[in-house]
Amino acid sequence: MLVRPREPLPAPEELGRQPLDQRRYLSRREFAARYGADRNDLAAIEEFALEHGLHVRQASAGRRSIVLVGSASRMQDAFRTRLSRFSSPEGDYRGRSGDLHVPARVAPAIEAVLGLDDRPQATTAHRAVPHERVEQARETSFTPPRIAELYDFPRELDGSGQRIGVIELGGGFRRSQLRRYFEKLGKPMPKFTAVSVDGVRNRPGADHTADGEVVLDVEVIGAIAPGAEQLVYFAPASDRGFVDAVTTALFDPRGPSVLSISWGQAEDQWTEQGRHAMDQAFRTAAALGVTVCAASGDNGWTDGVTGKVAHVDYPASSPHVLACGGTRLEETDSGIAETVWNDHDGNSTGGGVSSYYEVPAWQEGARVPASVNEGGGAGRGVPDVAGNADPDTGYLIGDGITEHPFGGTSAVAPLWAALVAQLNQHLDSRVGFLNPLLYEHLDRSVFNDVSKGTNGAYRARRAAWDACTGHGTPRGRALLEALSG
Repeated sequence: MLVRPREPLPAPEELGRQPLDQRRYLSRREFAARYGADRNDLAAIEEFALEHGLHVRQASAGRRSIVLVGSASRMQDAFRTRLSRFSSPEGDYRGRSGDLHVPARVAPAIEAVLGLDDRPQATTAHRAVPHERVEQARETSFTPPRIAELYDFPRELDGSGQRIGVIELGGGFRRSQLRRYFEKLGKPMPKFTAVSVDGVRNRPGADHTADGEVVLDVEVIGAIAPGAEQLVYFAPASDRGFVDAVTTALFDPRGPSVLSISWGQAEDQWTEQGRHAMDQAFRTAAALGVTVCAASGDNGWTDGVTGKVAHVDYPASSPHVLACGGTRLEETDSGIAETVWNDHDGNSTGGGVSSYYEVPAWQEGARVPASVNEGGGAGRGVPDVAGNADPDTGYLIGDGITEHPFGGTSAVAPLWAALVAQLNQHLDSRVGFLNPLLYEHLDRSVFNDVSKGTNGAYRARRAAWDACTGHGTPRGRALLEALSG
């Protein structure tokens, strides 16, 4: 359950416009003291729970969360709803029918009730090359360090002193395989810490698709920023699990300075309260100086939803995250050549115009097009930035014995997270919420322009932001110098 803050949360946009050397981020303790839940609200909710035979398992003023435990029948009675079991292609889940109701005396204190419905809220955004094309794709794919070189990431920086939070909604990793992989790359073994959220743990082998996501994320980050510690948060794939993973990371005493999120789902597949709770977490991240990098999806303009309606992926469409789109990267005699990632077989970069969020003030100068949907208007444009995502020119990921080409915008979120860790290391501070700086203060020299291609409904534009690759792909050293200045 998400509880209201003592004061309205600060606007990330105002902080994001300030020069880095003038930003004042809050500590977790300061944030909790000013914007955390009021004790009277927590007490009132606990009293409501006891009246209905529920008990409080956990309460956090800083995270503004309170966890109630009880039988399904008592939950139905407390919230005046109906809980049932449902089946879907993703598996069985518990869902609710009807609205939620609480007494008037506690209603103002409650902003969201999550967890009654535990259906899968997100899927991975990665793609692997089919086995029949693996040998061919190995010839055109790259190790993560080579991709970092092609994007001119600063070689002298390894992320030392930084902690990167990696959100995973399933799967796991084996340290022995990671150790072999990094030895083969000639890179030191990074420090990995698995963090359990809501009872989910690092469990490799139970879900091979999710395992592929986990390994892709941690190997891309570890190969580019091996000096950074990775805190890998394993949580359920429900909306409550997703939100809890993010807030657990934000209030972890170890303090990650950047989050990498490679999971998502179309905006309209989320409930309003689920999006609200997640957005509140991202606003908190901005106040704490934590950069959030989110994959924009791998299913083009429809985001995998059946029909002829355009969708964008959430949480990438949140105005408070750095949305990461995808390209096809090829090395040439003169450097690199990139186009919008689209294999014309249903796999391409997510991107488009949000149906739920207005154009942020910092994006007003980007000429975001109107939505292609009938009657569609202006909205938050997705993505903000991009990186290599085509699995045929992708990332060689594996166990140190065999490497397989992987792609998807799932690879782009950790790529940018590793770069942010390098930036933070050099600046000896946190870049935090980057979007206003990228749109309003930095020129296009910090990006590689991607001017060719389409994701099915939106086209790339020359020397301009577009709804396929955003501003383009990173020129790491140029971005570092611009932020340093």
